[in-house]
Amino acid sequence: MTQPAKPKLLLIDDEPALAAFLADAAKLSGYDPVVTVDDSEFRRSFHDERPQMVAIDLGMPGMDGVELLRFLAAEHYDAPVLIISGFDRRVLESAFRLGEALGLTMAGPLEKPTRLEEIETLLTNLKPSLVP
Repeated sequence: MTQPAKPKLLLIDDEPALAAFLADAAKLSGYDPVVTVDDSEFRRSFHDERPQMVAIDLGMPGMDGVELLRFLAAEHYDAPVLIISGFDRRVLESAFRLGEALGLTMAGPLEKPTRLEEIETLLTNLKPSLVP
């Protein structure tokens, strides 16, 4: 019997340790994580194989998460978008509301640093809606 396909989670974070932490949490929650560290790599991976879920950091060198939210909206992306960032809670809430206003399916947001259990719970709860 073949294993059901794991939903692909595309994440972007410029901090390698945190990106690895998020990828590990995604694996533990039954996802196939793809880690990107910059805007162009994220867009390329997105176009190579459209993910079932996206996790973005708002603060990235040379670009920001708001640009990624606009990119995802322009791509008519309808799967969950999770914001995980170290910005102030008000900034996270504003980005979350912007994503909703752009028509995106927003999840979270989670503040850095976040606990493994918190990420796992969120990802596990979202997973049933992602599996065909």
